[in-house]
Amino acid sequence: MSDDAELLRWRMHAQFGGRPAGVAEAARRCAGVQAQDAGAVRLALRARGVAGPGEVAAAYEAGEVVATWLMRGTLHLVPAGDAAGLVALFRERRLAAGARRRRELGLTEELCARALAVAPALLDPPPSRAALVARLREHGVPVEPAGQAPAHLMAFLAAHGVLCRGADVAPREPGHRPVPPGREVTAGDLARGYLRAFGPAGPADLAAWAGLAPVDARRAFEAAGAVETAPGLAVLPGAAPPPSGPPLVRLLGPYDTYLLGYRSRDVMLDPARTKLVNAGGGVVRPVLVADGRVLGTWRRAGGELLVEAFGPLPAAVRAGLAEEAAAVGEFRSEALPLRVAEV
Repeated sequence: MSDDAELLRWRMHAQFGGRPAGVAEAARRCAGVQAQDAGAVRLALRARGVAGPGEVAAAYEAGEVVATWLMRGTLHLVPAGDAAGLVALFRERRLAAGARRRRELGLTEELCARALAVAPALLDPPPSRAALVARLREHGVPVEPAGQAPAHLMAFLAAHGVLCRGADVAPREPGHRPVPPGREVTAGDLARGYLRAFGPAGPADLAAWAGLAPVDARRAFEAAGAVETAPGLAVLPGAAPPPSGPPLVRLLGPYDTYLLGYRSRDVMLDPARTKLVNAGGGVVRPVLVADGRVLGTWRRAGGELLVEAFGPLPAAVRAGLAEEAAAVGEFRSEALPLRVAEV
């Protein structure tokens, strides 16, 4: 790995260089899509080859993908066949992390055990959170419907593999359904998926992305057979550098997993511009990325697609941006003229 530009181009092509893909394949390629926000999920999948937003809803409905609490305890969209194995891989860490808060919310061991016993029979048809809480209360689980207790009980049930998130049944809330059966997922499998999507990277990056202890991340890299390419950086065996060509340009939505996949963003994002992207409160704004480097933010403004660039954009990046802006407009079924302003 000769320099930062080569590193970033390699990472960019790992995330975004594939051919058009279906929803499940796109989610697999990036090792899971950050999924707290439905609009952000659609934009993340578009940037990775999904042709239209209707495909996302169809994939949910068909059971090809599900969302559940996985890496860092955060909601992620993954292929259905990977969900059960990933849930099992993260189970003990997630249950331990939430134990104190469950006690504070009155989710006693007895209440949680009762919920585990009766919830599997209450998921057909897939209920919203409020509907599932009502069903649980009817079956002797006295969870308080107001406040944070329902959310933490859902996370507890999800960690045990009882339920995950599925097709939309209420505004902004997918229904809860049983976790589909699937393959076992080992720590080595997790590291291989991570390196396919984010490599070259190091164990510290995996630890930050997945929420693992550093020692567990190092062991996962060893199990994956990771090959060191530079100090602190590794790829999978047989991984090849990206092809030469024009810059690969993407307009990424909010909370895109590319920005959340490493211990530090300093290589991809000028630290002086960090607050323009991550202003606090966990908000990560939509960004313009070219060959792995964050060059600005973007938003819909007054009938335009406004890109606020961090400086002059090279001609080759502008050409790629014009194509990318048109692709975003087509995906969202709105023809927005592109305007670039420097900030």
